[in-house]
Amino acid sequence: MSAPEGGLRVAVAGGGWAGCAAAVELARAGAQVTLVESARTLGGRARGVEVHGAQVDNGQHILLGAYAATLRLLVDVGIDPDAALLRLPVQMRYPEGSGGMEFVAPRWPAPLHLLGALLRAKGLGRADKLALARFNSAARWMGWVLYQDCTVDELLARFDQTPRLNRLLWHPLCIAALNTPPSRASAKVFLAVLRDSLGAKRRAASDMLLPRLDMGALFPQAAARLVERHGGAVRTGVRLDALARVDEGWQLTLSGQDALFDAVVLATPAPQTAALLAPHDPALASRLHAFEHEPIATCYLQYDPSVRLDLPFYALLDDPASGRWGQFAFDRGQLDAAQAGLLAVVVSAAGAAAELDQHALAAGIAVQLAQDLRLPALATPQWTRVITEKRATFSCTPGLDRPGNDTALPGLVLAGDYTASDYPATLETAVRSGVCAATIIRAYGTLPREKRSLSHAAGTAGPTSVR
Repeated sequence: MSAPEGGLRVAVAGGGWAGCAAAVELARAGAQVTLVESARTLGGRARGVEVHGAQVDNGQHILLGAYAATLRLLVDVGIDPDAALLRLPVQMRYPEGSGGMEFVAPRWPAPLHLLGALLRAKGLGRADKLALARFNSAARWMGWVLYQDCTVDELLARFDQTPRLNRLLWHPLCIAALNTPPSRASAKVFLAVLRDSLGAKRRAASDMLLPRLDMGALFPQAAARLVERHGGAVRTGVRLDALARVDEGWQLTLSGQDALFDAVVLATPAPQTAALLAPHDPALASRLHAFEHEPIATCYLQYDPSVRLDLPFYALLDDPASGRWGQFAFDRGQLDAAQAGLLAVVVSAAGAAAELDQHALAAGIAVQLAQDLRLPALATPQWTRVITEKRATFSCTPGLDRPGNDTALPGLVLAGDYTASDYPATLETAVRSGVCAATIIRAYGTLPREKRSLSHAAGTAGPTSVR
């Protein structure tokens, strides 16, 4: 299938999930898409990598059933979500005897499934359960909306949440969802995540989805195939050096070679986008430069293939002061039989962990696994590998100034998980941002060519929002 002759020539710079989403939407709409990515593989901060011969991810991910845009695009590019994702009911389950809790929702209609989880929960006292019920009732009464932002810790204090409930539920959820410590994380954004999962009208929206495919195969590679089937081009290992406004379009310098396009989607990371925009929109560039970032570390540990956990994943009690860094442990063998005996342990908001020697961090995590899961053999893995994404997400702090997709530059839009949204930096945010960017470009393409230099598509689509 080829793009219609004379379709809008659009460059999508950045082959992460936002860029791939924009490229798919534009290609299907008939644009002549050129997707460029400076790395050799697509996926950005959610991509597949090879470790000791195993195809894994640069970071272990969990998706939610509420990720409607992501699930739709998976289908659009030919991926069957039922086959590609392991669907589990919402849960927070710690290894038995580790001092944690067991909270898992039955497959009842919403919101009864949360009531069932609360009544059946183990490891929580009466005061903890009453506090959780109080939080849920108050948040629903508020419509999960907080008009005056504050930190997550401040919100939890307002709702009189118990120290144990904070330790076992709210803090781990906040760190996992926002990748920002609750002492600095936005309560407004945290409530938005809870609204679309725990507070959703459909129980399935709260389900946790564990990828069976590596993150590159799950979406970016399939997206590239669709773009090419529609006559577009996908160029990896090509960097965007500079861009300049010419006539009614844009001239991009791609690895030293100039190319002309009618419109551009900048789906590059915020710091790179800021550098590219500095000559054209210094104010916007300054806003992007102001973003701070948080790392995520994922430790892979290979054991004998006979090693299999009782659950696909566990929550872990972390305590960095005593060398306990792991927050969630995943049994990759339950996602892909070819990876039997491979565990992945995630450390979010991993600023302190990222400063450690990788071997020391992996050794500490191995000991933590052996202690919590009561399996001494886990202390001595066959091999380990720590992958740290130093700029995994932006710091999701209260009142953060996030730009919309649209810009004041004709035919140039932004796409990325940092753009305006009531969600944190998630795959769903990236995908929705890419879809919104494509919508703006499509509206721009309907303008007569002589008007494109004078009128942007402002007003055709607002900042991306997760609802």
